[in-house]
Amino acid sequence: MPQNPSIEDQLATTFLEQKFASGESNDIEMYKQFVANYVKIEQCVAVLSDYQADCSYIYAGSFGSVFGLPNENSVIDSAFEECIFTKIHSDDLIERHILELNFYQFLKGLPQEEYSNYSTSSRIRMKQTIENCSYIHHRTIYLKTFSNGSISLALCLYAPATDLQPRTGIDGKIINIQTGQLIESEKYQNNIHSILSKREVEVLMSVAKGNKSEQIAAEMNISVYTVRRHRQNIIEKLKVTNTAEAIQTAFVTGIITL
Repeated sequence: MPQNPSIEDQLATTFLEQKFASGESNDIEMYKQFVANYVKIEQCVAVLSDYQADCSYIYAGSFGSVFGLPNENSVIDSAFEECIFTKIHSDDLIERHILELNFYQFLKGLPQEEYSNYSTSSRIRMKQTIENCSYIHHRTIYLKTFSNGSISLALCLYAPATDLQPRTGIDGKIINIQTGQLIESEKYQNNIHSILSKREVEVLMSVAKGNKSEQIAAEMNISVYTVRRHRQNIIEKLKVTNTAEAIQTAFVTGIITL
């Protein structure tokens, strides 16, 4: 994805490289029927992602017209719905991906039988207003977990947003859909911040201010070699290809601020 390949790459790596339990069924046909019936009632768009098979089943009610989707069910050869992602504002798409990564890490701290009790909720902007639709209500729920803890099926729901007040940000939340409890952001937002060490954050902040490795080395009283090693570690940990992408990713995720 051209907007920010690093975040999407991290998302794909997280889900597609799980160690799926062999010999276990993900009950895909049962869930496909459930989702199809739900969409018939709600007329929303639902994407049932099969991470083990790396494919998605897209169910489009009448709301699918805002994404240019046909009024029929379809299958794509990817666990991620690029045909929808390309219609979403790039900043909001990055935030959506980050929320899902935090959601995944948050659930990993819970008993796996509780995974389906939680959902993300966010309001995302369309790239352009289409058929009087500017904002989308988006949710993610993990439906099926194998005995080894790997998540095999996820459901993403897209529907018209009822909150139409113009503002930036996706208002991302994690909700216990059994109790209605809103999970405090402090319980999951720190996951992304633990990627880099304190020293790596300091180096990246200095790089973002335009300082060269030699300047950073002098400021921090370390060698230029050490600065360069920190910069390489940052690129590897954030799964980006260069320093510019590292800075962009760190700003979006809130790892660094200026």
